[in-house]
Amino acid sequence: MGRQKARPVSTIALKVGQGADVRNHPYPQRSPVLGLVFGGTQVLVTTSANDHVTLDDVEFARTLAREAAMFAGAVERMFHGLPNGLGVAGQ
Repeated sequence: MGRQKARPVSTIALKVGQGADVRNHPYPQRSPVLGLVFGGTQVLVTTSANDHVTLDDVEFARTLAREAAMFAGAVERMFHGLPNGLGVAGQ
């Protein structure tokens, strides 16, 4: 990606739980918006401009999709790999 890689100054942890949701909002006349809902907190991910998409935006979207797929795989492996089959260690 064309963006500079800098160390984060701060981190926000949003825990997934009941009621968490993710939605893609495509719009015909503007760039899409990805909405992530964690209880009372909503995060909107969109491109650098509302009216067009850049190569950096495309590369970011592809990286986001790849990392999300790897996250899903890791969660599934942990869920199915626990002895009780409930996805909860020690219960």
